[in-house]
Amino acid sequence: MNLLMSGVGHVAGLLGMAPPPGGAGGQQPGVMQFLPMVVMLVAIFYLLVFRPQQKKQKEQKDMLASLKKGDAVITAGGIHGVVAGLKGEIVVVKVADNVKVEVSKGSIAAVTKKGGETPEAVNTSRSSE
Repeated sequence: MNLLMSGVGHVAGLLGMAPPPGGAGGQQPGVMQFLPMVVMLVAIFYLLVFRPQQKKQKEQKDMLASLKKGDAVITAGGIHGVVAGLKGEIVVVKVADNVKVEVSKGSIAAVTKKGGETPEAVNTSRSSE
């Protein structure tokens, strides 16, 4: 029985629950000392992780909401094309003459040009510079 009690005392000492050696002379740090540090860590985590992700999601949502016929887009799979039509959550993307692909609206990764400018016109203007 004595062996069991000494083992419990040793485990309690490792967990910081045992009184300090030499009597009750010292005090253990309270929760209030660690609370400001925890609050700062949560605030830093929010500013570095959650806020930028929320901002990016909002920008993506706004971009998809403003999508219209004639916009040059890039899909998540890397296909470049021009929006030929919108059917609810489906976007018809013209990738070449007489070639149209239906993709999910969520798979549009970026809008490269707004309006009726085609990717061919953009490529020609860049090569003439």
